[in-house]
Amino acid sequence: MNISFEAQKTLKRITDELDLSHLKPKQKSSFINGIEQGFEPLFTQLFPLYGERYDLHFHLRTLFQAFADFSTKRRPAKIKENDPNWFKSNKNVGIAVYVDQIADDLQSLIDKVPYFKELGVNYVHLMPLYLAPEGNSDGGYAISDYRTVAPNLGTNKDLKELAAALHKNGIRMVLDFVFNHTSDEHKWAVEAQNGDQTYQDYYYLMNGHEANEYNQTVREIFPQIRRGSFTYLPKLDQHVWTTFNSFQWDLNYKNPAVFVAVVEEMLHLILNGCDVLRLDALAFVWKEKWTVCENLPKAHNLIKAFKACLDIAAPEVVFKSEAIVHPDEVNKYIGSDECTLSYNPLTMALLWESLATRKTPLLYSSMERSFSIPQDTAWINYIRCHDDIGWLWDDEVSGRIGVDGFDHRLFLNQFYTGKFEGSFAAGVPFQENPTTGDCRVCGTLASLAGVESAVESGNDLLLDHALQRVKLLNGINFSLPGIPLLYQGDDLGVLNDSSYLQDPNKKDDSRWVQRKKLTASDFSAAEDETTPQGKIAKLIRGMIQVRQENLIFAAEDFELIHLNSEHLFGFIRKSGDQRLLTIANFSEHPIFLDGPLSRYLHCEQAKDLLTNQVIHLNDLTVIEPLNVHWLVS
Repeated sequence: MNISFEAQKTLKRITDELDLSHLKPKQKSSFINGIEQGFEPLFTQLFPLYGERYDLHFHLRTLFQAFADFSTKRRPAKIKENDPNWFKSNKNVGIAVYVDQIADDLQSLIDKVPYFKELGVNYVHLMPLYLAPEGNSDGGYAISDYRTVAPNLGTNKDLKELAAALHKNGIRMVLDFVFNHTSDEHKWAVEAQNGDQTYQDYYYLMNGHEANEYNQTVREIFPQIRRGSFTYLPKLDQHVWTTFNSFQWDLNYKNPAVFVAVVEEMLHLILNGCDVLRLDALAFVWKEKWTVCENLPKAHNLIKAFKACLDIAAPEVVFKSEAIVHPDEVNKYIGSDECTLSYNPLTMALLWESLATRKTPLLYSSMERSFSIPQDTAWINYIRCHDDIGWLWDDEVSGRIGVDGFDHRLFLNQFYTGKFEGSFAAGVPFQENPTTGDCRVCGTLASLAGVESAVESGNDLLLDHALQRVKLLNGINFSLPGIPLLYQGDDLGVLNDSSYLQDPNKKDDSRWVQRKKLTASDFSAAEDETTPQGKIAKLIRGMIQVRQENLIFAAEDFELIHLNSEHLFGFIRKSGDQRLLTIANFSEHPIFLDGPLSRYLHCEQAKDLLTNQVIHLNDLTVIEPLNVHWLVS
């Protein structure tokens, strides 16, 4: 079949059927031009999914009428800087926040815009802020209405005003696009529960026998919440697919009506002024029996179809991938036709692995295989986030350096939850599997790096080591290619918050340990440079300033360098004749170099951007404990 010919034939039929009478001549011309350019990429991805559906034409017509209607809607004023490759700039620094944890609501968050600007942030990710069930809503990731802001946070008008305030200050706004599932209180789910067959086909409803067949091959994501991936509905005598919590119903994208309906919700998110959409749980969106139902080929068709819709309706908006899966699978979602940006969970996890072991071979081996991505894309590099840490490296890679993946993960879980003798960390376990003993780890940056336990012990040396770990992690994160992303409170050095244990809606979800409500005292402590919080805040502000003042941090040429010690980690970034060498020591002992660093920088002296000192490279023979250098030629 000639897919290009079929696409053009289908487009003409659809265009002839659309009602464009409400479009002004300029709007109509722009709309027609957009769909003529964008239809074939969309049709190419939708045909493998829905080509055998008799009603595909109807759904395409509905979709393109939605595009036409969207083209007449007003959005908040856009950010002035309109470089399509903005994500390559060294000016980029992001932060992820819960609206009601860093402020009270959307209006009071506007008052935090000066703080973001002073910190140097120009990319603010707002964690889910839409209507969700009372009580436990998986941190807002169980959405009951994509078009209504949670009443305690404000209104759509408030969100648009926040977007305008951010854009006025050169800050991009990021929203979550939770498209794998809805809450069981969403109107589609309510109608399904009431027996409406149209909406029952929006989800995966099946009998117990079929559910058990699927459960034989899919993994359990929240084993402490519910075994298997289904929830029984007594009212319907059916099981519904719930990958995560029982109140989060997975959407059935085998139904093209679901695709069209969710695109319409996506367009509404864009109307609120976002510049980036984070695709939540995208690895799970396509299901097929007798598979693991993750990272399936048609999941990529689906996401590329969403991207084609985005390119038609709002080409200035980009997707960010949240694929917390095997490293080889993470990289498959990254591309100009899929996700322009992607979280970098592998490097995040292996930085913590290197801190625990004081060794870097697994970090090196994994980055050599998985760090390279297409030029027109970028990593979102982070140390901590709202979620847990999962140890996601490739066991084939670890096996080649003599590390047993299963045993090593057990060690790391024990180390970071304080069960390993001599551990500096004060993390807590998340979703421990009673069958396998596996779990993930939660905690703030400062607590996991040892600040909390050092403060409790009153040991100044341990505290110095902990603060050095914070510096080391940020020193690498801020100097890697990509956009560095802070998590709320880590810029202030906050410690774990165990108050969630007193809340019946949160006590069973240990991720709340790092979702502290930030108070005036937290910001005040960060202004006092005699406190650990103040030292961390000063450190991070200084690194951001240096990064934004030096174009070398935008260099695309990246090379890992192998040094003489398994405790050292280093890489070079190059732009023309200028070079940046980042070198770090993950151990608490000085490590002697086996030769001058001039061989990497091609000069005899360099400036350390972190200390602002000029260093004669022949004299730099030792990397001090837990130290990091940013050396420029």
